[in-house]
Amino acid sequence: MNDNASLASNPARPGLGGLPQRLVQDGLVEEAVMLEALTAAQEHKTSVVTQLVSSAAASARDIAVAASTEFGVPLFDLEAVNLDLETVRLVSDKLLAKHRVLPLFKRGKRLFVAVADPTSLHTIDEIRFQTGLGIEAVVVEDDKLQKAVDKAIEQADAQMPALADEEGVDLESLDVSAGDEGPDDKVTRDDVEDAPIVRFVNKIMLDAIRRGASDIHFEPYEKNYRVRYRMDGVPKEIAQPPVQLSTKLAARLKVMSRLDIAERRVPQDGRIKMRLSKNRAIDFRVSTCPMLFGEKIVMRILDPSQASLGIDALGYEAVQKELYLKNLARPQGMILVTGPTGSGKTVSLYTGLQILNREDTNISTAEDPVEINLAGINQVNVNPRVGLTFAAALSAFLRQDPDVIMVGEIRDLETAEIAIKASQTGHLVLSTLHTNDAPQTLGRLVDMGVKPYAVATSVSLIIAQRLARRLCTQCKQPLDIPKEALLKEGFSEADAAAGMKLFGPKGCTNCTDGYKGRTGIYQVLPVTESVGHIILAGGSAVEIRNEAAKQGVWDLRRSGLEKVKAGITSLEEINSVTIE
Repeated sequence: MNDNASLASNPARPGLGGLPQRLVQDGLVEEAVMLEALTAAQEHKTSVVTQLVSSAAASARDIAVAASTEFGVPLFDLEAVNLDLETVRLVSDKLLAKHRVLPLFKRGKRLFVAVADPTSLHTIDEIRFQTGLGIEAVVVEDDKLQKAVDKAIEQADAQMPALADEEGVDLESLDVSAGDEGPDDKVTRDDVEDAPIVRFVNKIMLDAIRRGASDIHFEPYEKNYRVRYRMDGVPKEIAQPPVQLSTKLAARLKVMSRLDIAERRVPQDGRIKMRLSKNRAIDFRVSTCPMLFGEKIVMRILDPSQASLGIDALGYEAVQKELYLKNLARPQGMILVTGPTGSGKTVSLYTGLQILNREDTNISTAEDPVEINLAGINQVNVNPRVGLTFAAALSAFLRQDPDVIMVGEIRDLETAEIAIKASQTGHLVLSTLHTNDAPQTLGRLVDMGVKPYAVATSVSLIIAQRLARRLCTQCKQPLDIPKEALLKEGFSEADAAAGMKLFGPKGCTNCTDGYKGRTGIYQVLPVTESVGHIILAGGSAVEIRNEAAKQGVWDLRRSGLEKVKAGITSLEEINSVTIE
């Protein structure tokens, strides 16, 4: 009997198509049984092949052979194939489970995928879109495929770092949103398809908060991938997820911070807000940068509670604290905080703002970006791309009757001139600069093009600072250092002769390498009349430094040695953050 006669003897319902139609036409399944299977599959949200096999309407082997023969697709025996987890990870767990497919191997730009129904073009299109590869389908038996998919997902999850959460937090449903977006822009699991990636990233962020890290580094390399926390100023490796997850991790982090996941050629900046409870939320400042083997992503953890520690917790000596508070109480003038990135400048400024944050004080800040949100303070995110520069924000502030203005950083002459003008017209201005110490800051303003008389009459106080790790109080150990070595380090003859007891790090379960937490070391330089004269005369930073020393101003080295004498930190640590 020819093919036409076969079709006439087994007419298929017009509504059938694809593999169901072929199975009915070939006589493997009765039409009524097929229609029932289609209805049941739709109700149970499963495939019709799975429904036929589970109801014993047809064997998985017969369906696979028929599909292979009818559509010219190779037939594979899954039991004879060794799973390659690197290939499996090319497709998200969500797609594997949703469509019951399994990537087998990759050849060049083509990915060979095991399917039970090769006519499901929608499934193949979804995999092609996600992987960017050409898809070659191979037919396998449905029952074997289901077991293989479950096994592959289990093995892939097992290779992720441990994600057990001691506090029982649901790592997939944490309240995470883009920091600068409204409440309707929450990130959900659907934004990124791979649930293990969601749990892993959320766990990394939660652990960083609990361990007091200041930054999280996601770093791709050619043959490995590492995640590091910066704790007490020192990076520590905490995880090595498989390098094949590099793209997925970057995509997840970029989706969370509302960045363009398709753009991998240029750096991007974003923000994430993680709400831990009704009363506590942590912001993450996200920065991406294209590297040789992927995108490096660094997240700065911005904890608002750090701004409410109080000035006594920052490590100022009594005289330094008094000078800072005295100048904060002035109705006008400029206070500059200087130091390298990560030296605690922002916390010092915000601590001052918290002291000034009263109902009767109008405070405005311009930052790039706003790092800590404070109620009662008017904060502006500068955006140079739309013309909202520091200078533009400052000009707008001056038209809104401010009492206190904070400029995130003085970067150019225009910003410096407006800030100085504001400090000379009845406003208190706080800002930062990047210089090595306080005397160099005055010269830096002059180098920018600010007139020396404007610097001398507007700047009232300069604070240079560094952060040094605190010795762990539970395990620090006394050191026996010869007098000659102490003198060489900068201690006075009186200090060395007094039998000082210095301490060093040891290490215990309560700390990291013998240190826990950090303290500030400061050089607090008031711009007195004599310092002003040096500026007006075009004097150098060396002259200003010598005059400050005559006035009893400690430099950073001396301030650090005082912390060593007090047993707060070690000489080794001070040598690493200051110049001998």
